[in-house]
Amino acid sequence: MARVDVRPEVLTWAVARSGLSDATLAKRFPKLGQWIERSATPTLRQLERFATTTFTSVGYLLLDAPPAESLPIPDFRTVADRQISRPSPHLLDTVYLCQQRQDWFRDFVRTQGETPLAVVGSARVGDDVVETAAGIRETVGFNLAERRRMGTWEEALRRFIQQVDELGILVMVSGVVGSNTRRRLDPQEFRGFALADDRAPLIFVNGADSKAAQMFTLAHELAHIWIGQSGVSDATAFAASDHRTENWCNRVAAELLVPMAELRQVLDAAPSPPDVQGLARRFKVSTLVVLRRIHDAGRMTRDDYWQAYEAEVARVRALPKGSGGDFYLTLGARASKTFSRAIVSNTLEGATSFTEAFRLLGFRKAETFHEAARQFGLRA
Repeated sequence: MARVDVRPEVLTWAVARSGLSDATLAKRFPKLGQWIERSATPTLRQLERFATTTFTSVGYLLLDAPPAESLPIPDFRTVADRQISRPSPHLLDTVYLCQQRQDWFRDFVRTQGETPLAVVGSARVGDDVVETAAGIRETVGFNLAERRRMGTWEEALRRFIQQVDELGILVMVSGVVGSNTRRRLDPQEFRGFALADDRAPLIFVNGADSKAAQMFTLAHELAHIWIGQSGVSDATAFAASDHRTENWCNRVAAELLVPMAELRQVLDAAPSPPDVQGLARRFKVSTLVVLRRIHDAGRMTRDDYWQAYEAEVARVRALPKGSGGDFYLTLGARASKTFSRAIVSNTLEGATSFTEAFRLLGFRKAETFHEAARQFGLRA
């Protein structure tokens, strides 16, 4: 049986980047320690299994030294004021998949004679936040009165996604890599990213995050599209980012979701202290966003804000985790309804191969594809 000589440092690198525990890997590969010590070597089949388990290509494992992996787009995430050095394979593979979908859609809209989207790159970092947010709200059709009438976060978020996607900005929401439910995305690593392009702009939102957090992430990434800047983001309203771009995008997102003028009117008419939960339901945002906006309005001191923020974080973390609902298991949410309908239609017309369509949509069976076509009202 053929065996493969693998460099110990490459094996150690694959173990570290996988994020899996030593106990988990030792159970699946009892001789892993011996491989690293070079007292034993894996068979090709064992190496292929190890590659699959650690989300690493076999080609990488055959290198003389670990590859220098980095995100193919700017990384604005920071932890304790320091940039995150190593992206997980889940994040990398999600970005790569979205880039491949974007490439396909860019070529598609060109063949359809579509003109570039004027909103991409129409703003600049440093532009007036209130005016920029108002412009986004008007272009998207983001109606605050309509949102107040919606009963649930899911309904409001679904409507927001639909509006942005119909504008021509592909919105993809998923809590897993592609359609692999065993590869769950971690909101603590990233909440979303934007791939700016004047013909195929794309926003990815981590569906493993809370609905209210996803609302803010989508608004933040919209600001990135408006300035024509790709990147993995620090989409947080509760603290100012040290990065100028992220700080501005966070402020635009907060103003888009909770306009200061309307918030002041509500606060002036309401008893003190403010009803944080009620305001969160009114604007369909997280309570953390509401607390930040109350602070921005000058109705809460910095010390009171941080005390309330820490208490709210503890409360939210203690809440039971929901399943996410069927909405996030649908094709239109995971891969953008606009994108999915386009590639299914194009495939049925014979312009795109079924192999390519299956790969980009995460399908394995023809029945799944044809069911998707039926849902979109398409026929072979």
